Amino acid sequence: MLNFDFYNPTHILFGTDRLESIDKYVPADATVLITYGGGSAKKNGLIDKVKTVLGNRKVYEFGGIEPNPRYETLVKAVEIIRNENIDFLLAVGGGSVIDGTKFITLASFYDGDSRDLLKYGFMPITSDVVKKTVPFGTVLTLPATGSEMNSGAVISYEHGKYPVMSELAFPKFSILDPTVTFTLPKIQVANGVIDTFVHVTEQYLTYPVDARIQDRIAEGILQTLIEIGETTIAESDNYDARANLVWCATLALNGVVGAGVPQDWATHMIGHELTALFGIDHGQTLAIVTPALLEVRSEQKRAKLLQYAQRVWHIESGSEEKKIDLAIQKTREFFESLGVKTHLSQYGIGADKIPVIVEQLKAHGMTALSETGDLTLDISRNILERAM
Repeated sequence: MLNFDFYNPTHILFGTDRLESIDKYVPADATVLITYGGGSAKKNGLIDKVKTVLGNRKVYEFGGIEPNPRYETLVKAVEIIRNENIDFLLAVGGGSVIDGTKFITLASFYDGDSRDLLKYGFMPITSDVVKKTVPFGTVLTLPATGSEMNSGAVISYEHGKYPVMSELAFPKFSILDPTVTFTLPKIQVANGVIDTFVHVTEQYLTYPVDARIQDRIAEGILQTLIEIGETTIAESDNYDARANLVWCATLALNGVVGAGVPQDWATHMIGHELTALFGIDHGQTLAIVTPALLEVRSEQKRAKLLQYAQRVWHIESGSEEKKIDLAIQKTREFFESLGVKTHLSQYGIGADKIPVIVEQLKAHGMTALSETGDLTLDISRNILERAM
C-alpha cells in the first residue's frame, strides 16, 4: 500500500426530510447566496423549500450554472459575493453546481486574476494562494460526481476543462436526500451510474499494491451499481435502489477508494475533450472511452483486470485473456443496459475527428497519462480508434 494523507471534514446528512438541518448548520446571521443550475430546482419548488428553512437570513440567488460549469458564468457570482457581502454559499444541484460553487468560493477573495486558479491542474491550491474563502454547504440533486464530499472541481474555460483541487473547497455539510432525485430524467440517472462506476475503476483498475480494504470497497461499490443500475433507472421512486446509488456516488470519490493506491484518470481526461469538443454528456464519454481504454491497456492492467473479472463479474473459467476480454465485454454491456451508447460513431463522430481530439489533448498537456505516466498521444489515438 502506498503512503497517503486522508482528510475529509464534510458532514453528511443522509436520508429523507433532512432539509431542516440547513437551519442548524448555516449561521443564523449569515447572508446567503443560493447557487443552482438550469432552473429545475426552482421549478420543482426545492429552492423555495430551502429559502423557507433559511428563515429570516438575508438570501440572494444565483441560477444558470451550466452542466460543465463555465468560468465566465461563475465570475458573475463572485461579483455578487463581493458586492453584497455574502458570507455563506448554498449549492442546490448536482456535480456541476457544486463544482462551480467550489470555484466561486476560491475565487471570491483571490487577489489576482481568477483564471490563474485554472492553471494548477491536480496540484492542490493552498492557503498561501487563496487566503480566504466563503464557507458553503450543498443540497445534492443528482448522484454522480461525488463533489458533495470532496475538494475537487472541473471548470470549463474556452475550449478546455480544467481540474481545480483544494482542501479549502470541501463543503461544510451536504444533504443527501434520495427522494430529491426521484424526478431526474432517466438519462441523467444513467449517466450518474456510469460516472460513479468509472470513478471507481479509475482508482481500482491500475496495478496491485496489496491495498486489500480499498480493493474490497471498490469491488463492493461496483457490484452494488451492477445490482441496482437498471432498477434505479426503471423505478425512479424506488427509495432503496436510489439510496444505494446516492451513497455509492459519494463513496466513489470521497478519498476512501483512492487512499494508498495508484490512480489512472486517463479515461476522464480523454472524455473531457469529447465533452468540450462535441457536447457529449460526461457520463456518455466515459461509457465510450472506458471499454476501449481497457482493451488497449489490458496488458498494463492485467493483474487488476483478472481480479476485476473474478471478484466483480464472477468469471471463473477460461484463459486469462478470455477472462479479461469477457470482463471488458460485460462492462460495455452494462453501460449499454442503462441505455447509453458506447461508440463514437453512434454519436455522429467519425474517424476524421480523431486528429482533432488528439490535438486538443496535446494542447492541454495530456501527453503522459495513466497510473504510470506512459499513455502517450499515440496510445490515446489508438484508444479513440478502438472507441469508433
